[in-house]
Parts: sequence; structure tokens; C-alpha cells
Amino acid sequence: MRIVVAMTGASGIIYGVRLLEELNKKGCEIFLILTENAKKILQHEMDLRQEDLIKFVSKMYEENEMDSPLSSGSFMYDAMVIVPCSIKSAAAIANGFAANLVARAAICCLKEGRKLIVVPRETPLDIITLENMLKLKRAGVVVLPAMPAFYHKPKNVDDLVNYIVGKIMEQIGIEHTLYERWE
Repeated sequence: MRIVVAMTGASGIIYGVRLLEELNKKGCEIFLILTENAKKILQHEMDLRQEDLIKFVSKMYEENEMDSPLSSGSFMYDAMVIVPCSIKSAAAIANGFAANLVARAAICCLKEGRKLIVVPRETPLDIITLENMLKLKRAGVVVLPAMPAFYHKPKNVDDLVNYIVGKIMEQIGIEHTLYERWE
């Protein structure tokens, strides 16, 4: 599978990093967009740099690379995941404002009828943010907030992260063993 992953400036960058690791293990071809704010959060929350992610991806893009193939609907891929998805990025996409490569690629994803998954990590939610999420949902976006469950009896933070990453992978149609399903 060919997957576009975008990481934006919201807390919870570990979800994006773990997703890259898991998609890489599954042999996916990964195209990563890393925003400037995501780079800061990557450093702050995980003590990592963008160079640490290169081993997981086929190609990495900066948010200002509007001439990249990802800004065209003719670029073929199976799904796009924005994880974590900042409220700023969600608002841009919901309102059709292609301010950077993340928003432009997401808008292309929607216009081409491909699967788009956004993983917001924000709380509490204000009415404007909720309205933007509703717009995204109405446009066909999977809005998958980073809200881990507890029925699988997580033992540590990794278990909580794996739950969300597993949910993302399920939306893309990729099998995983990241958490035990409710049966």
C-alpha cells in the first residue's frame, strides 16, 4: 500500500511515529509531510529529529513544498493519515484553505475520493473546532480522535498508543496485532 502520512503541530506526535513504524513493518510505501511545528513537538515530546524518521519513509516533504507530487490529484496512493492533526490543519482542510502541503494534499485526497483520516489530539473542544470536525465528517473524512479505550486493559502508555495506531490501521484496511479486540 502507498500511504501519505502528515504530522502537524499538535501534541501526541508519538501516534505518528508509531504509525510510521507499523506501516514500515507492513511494507507500505510511506510519503511523509512534516510541518515545522511538528518538528518542534517531535523534539520536545520524543527527543527526536526529522532525520530519525527517514528510515521509515520512502520520501519526506516539507510543508512548504507545494510543487511536490502530493499536491496533485494525479499522484496515486491508497490513503492519507494526518496524525496528530492540529486544530489549525483541521480548520484549513474543513474550509478548503490549501495553506500548506498538508492541507493541499488532504484536499486532493478528498477530491479524488480517497480515504482521509484525521487524528485530532485536543481537549476540551470548542464549538468552532466541533463544527470544523463536522464539516470534515460530512466531506467523508474519518475523524478519529486520539481517545484510547480501556477494555483491552492497557498496562502502559505504549498500550494506549498502540490502541489508537491500531484503530488507524483498521481504517486503512491493514491487519495488526497492536491490541486485543473486544470479543
